[in-house]
Amino acid sequence: MDKYSFLNAAHTAYFADLYEQYQVNPDSVEPSWRAFFQGYDFGSENYGMDGDIVEGVSTQIPEHVQKEFQVVKLIDGYRNRGHLFTKTNPVRARRKYAPTLEIENFGLTSSDLTTVFSAGEILGIGAQSLQEIIKHLESIYCDSIGVEYMYIRKPEEIQWIQSRLNINDNQPQFSSNQKKHILKKLNEAVSFESFLHTKYVGQKRFSLEGGEVLIPALDAMIEKAAELGVEEFIMGMAHRGRLSTLTNIFGKSAKDIFSEFDGKDYEEKVFDGDVKYHLGWTSKRKSDSGKVIRLSIAPNPSHLETVGAVVEGIVRAKQDRFYKDNFSKVLPIIVHGDAAIAGQGLVYELVQMAQLDGYKTNGTIHIVVNNQVGFTTNYLDARSSTYCTDVGKVTLSPVLHVNADDAEAVVHATLFALDFRMNFKRDVFIDILGYRKYGHNEGDEPRFTQPKLYKAIAKHANPRNIYAEKLIAEGVIGKDHVKQLEKAYKDSLEEKLDASRKEDKTVITPFMEATWKGFTRVDEVEMMKTVDTKVSKKNLADITKVISNLPKDKKFIRKIERLIKSRQTMFDDNQLDWAMAEHLAYGSLLTEGYDVRISGQDVERGTFSHRHAVVKVEDSEEEIILHNNISETQGQFHIYNSLLSEYGVVGFDYGYAMASPKTLTIWEAQFGDFSNGAQIMLDQYISAAEDKWKLQNGLVMLLPHGYENQGAEHSSARMERYLQLCAKDNMYVADCTTPENMFHLLRRQMKSNFRKPLIVFTPKSLLRHPKCVSTVESFANGSFQTVIHDIEAKADKVKTLVFVTGKFYYDLDERREQLKREDVAIIRVEQLFPLPADEMRKALKKYNKADDIVWAQEEPRNMGAYAHMLMHFDETKTFRAASRRSYGAPSAGSSVRSKKRHQEVIDYVFDKTKNNQR
Repeated sequence: MDKYSFLNAAHTAYFADLYEQYQVNPDSVEPSWRAFFQGYDFGSENYGMDGDIVEGVSTQIPEHVQKEFQVVKLIDGYRNRGHLFTKTNPVRARRKYAPTLEIENFGLTSSDLTTVFSAGEILGIGAQSLQEIIKHLESIYCDSIGVEYMYIRKPEEIQWIQSRLNINDNQPQFSSNQKKHILKKLNEAVSFESFLHTKYVGQKRFSLEGGEVLIPALDAMIEKAAELGVEEFIMGMAHRGRLSTLTNIFGKSAKDIFSEFDGKDYEEKVFDGDVKYHLGWTSKRKSDSGKVIRLSIAPNPSHLETVGAVVEGIVRAKQDRFYKDNFSKVLPIIVHGDAAIAGQGLVYELVQMAQLDGYKTNGTIHIVVNNQVGFTTNYLDARSSTYCTDVGKVTLSPVLHVNADDAEAVVHATLFALDFRMNFKRDVFIDILGYRKYGHNEGDEPRFTQPKLYKAIAKHANPRNIYAEKLIAEGVIGKDHVKQLEKAYKDSLEEKLDASRKEDKTVITPFMEATWKGFTRVDEVEMMKTVDTKVSKKNLADITKVISNLPKDKKFIRKIERLIKSRQTMFDDNQLDWAMAEHLAYGSLLTEGYDVRISGQDVERGTFSHRHAVVKVEDSEEEIILHNNISETQGQFHIYNSLLSEYGVVGFDYGYAMASPKTLTIWEAQFGDFSNGAQIMLDQYISAAEDKWKLQNGLVMLLPHGYENQGAEHSSARMERYLQLCAKDNMYVADCTTPENMFHLLRRQMKSNFRKPLIVFTPKSLLRHPKCVSTVESFANGSFQTVIHDIEAKADKVKTLVFVTGKFYYDLDERREQLKREDVAIIRVEQLFPLPADEMRKALKKYNKADDIVWAQEEPRNMGAYAHMLMHFDETKTFRAASRRSYGAPSAGSSVRSKKRHQEVIDYVFDKTKNNQR
């Protein structure tokens, strides 16, 4: 008897539906059916040229059942590969892919076109002819929207997507009023660019022309998201289309933009500003449903994609502080260029953050304004992947590819993406395929490198006119409708242009101004003033008690128990180490209502096993964070081991600090020089953002630094690079030598009424150095010392005065004791910027009998702080410099050689006849 005879009695729609379930999740299907489908799939993978299934399967399955399965396979083919055969490219012929979706490739023939198949029920259209099924499949998967999603591993997500796609065959269904609104926003986008093109001939503006549909898409997303409960939108985008987005979505007055075009000077003298298409903006908007929503577009540099990391940090900060119960109320939107999203590694770092506890934001909507060219580089030379958005598949995010000439399709796809994000709290990508009407900027000639493409673009109608013709044909608008829209909009622009030209100065509104209410921007004079960072001994004792006691009902590794208990012992013995400096700084700030966030590679334990801010229960690995148990009214302590990223994580934490000035936000490098992976963040944001964009930021960077003979990459945090970036009042740089100074430095960061980035060169060997301890009294009643004077040296005996910074002090002090040199005084420069020149001059004055003044550093001559001292402290020019020779690498790989060089520097400090610079 035919073992598949039971199929004759089964309703074909039932097993077609069952087969579809099997394809999504085999384990969800009853075992006997699963075995059958596995056999069927094995056979169907071995089609002959005529489409027959191999002998042994085809002979046992009834012919009509075989055909049903072949139609199911066809449907599956469209779902998996339909995006390769869409009408999504407005100006180029699509690349050819094989195999195609021709029915012959699925064991079907033209004679089957009129046959009715129950498989149509999968598409929600019931039993239909094959011809009708193909018509629906073409409409869903091969029209203006291509959808990639079949790689997703969660059945509920796939089923949700398929159900959505089947509605209206994935075709938009907008009312006449909605269509008119889309046209209105398209007109604003087109008219704004053409107005600028005529009024500011040849000026760079990085126009949106060719991608104007971004404006109605963003508008529709914001309106719909407001209905779904989103209260804040944080957006990041590079240059292209930014000016249009600022005025037509974020409500920035065109008058202000014109003022920037006219090149007027700024109202503030201490503010250098930036080009108009880099500036940020924050505003409120009333949605059509009457809800007030907050919109922010973050300022960005020319380094493409950098702003994406900052945006995610801003969003997470707002979620942590204001929306703990529903992260989805803040929506991040990142607008990419096609060349940038494919070419910049930061994007990969960002998508890898998307589901991590310390960095997730409940899903980001990524929109690609796809010009199909990067500056002058064709897309075929810009990536190896099929699509620029293929990075989105790393996290199994759905991707929609849409034709930028089809305004309704783009809006439809955008609303689909929004619903997916709100339902599943995951990223989604929208690839809007358009073009760039002009060159990379408006003064560039694109025909030099893409003559064929730009010949096609020159003849191509803009998306507004294409859509207007469609609406005229539908009878939605009259022939004069667009002219009226354009005239009204351009008349309003003319008024704003006239108003702009009556003003002499450009006023730049600070980004997120309300967030920073109560904080002031200050110069270096204010930065040098002492801040009250005292804490009562009782408070310190209470904090110590909490962080020294693990839960009694849980089992911990014995060594951990001893480490945690030792905190109380240190406090009782009045010898607090570096880890206690951190713990008591964090704990005291938490009790005062501040939040603390620390992230970076291995920060929970600490790379050098000193912190243990997160303790694991031995049996269950449950995480215990004692700092969150100090009091009922305290702030929140957040600490996260990061992914192995510097660029992305520093950008994220910088954004977090930007949006939460009352959070001590810290990024710690595993080793200090690893921060060079985030160099773009240092150059474009950390050192320059206040000058460019009026942005204050209190991000703290902890960079382990010190020569312990561990090779080139584990010695130097590249101090010289940070110091070269220092100017006027842009940041603090410190290299502390005592726990008490670290304690007060961290507290100063929050207790000031302004925020500056703080770079701290932290120690490794000093974490457990017996002399690197401080008293409880110094924590309670001290303050941050920019210079630590030598309290042991007698001024009248000192002949050699040594200035030093950081861990090298202990090496010199040990050698001084060995030599019993009472004629040497060692002054520690704890803050390198702003440089405490007055305090250093006090030392020079005090030890005025010294005829040998030394700048000592363990780094090579061309590294470390020496060049910085020469630049900022004129007296340094007369100092004797004791350092390693100049080298290309920070340190020797051989520990023997490294120790020898280190000792040579120490010897030279105490005996200038031993010239180590020969």
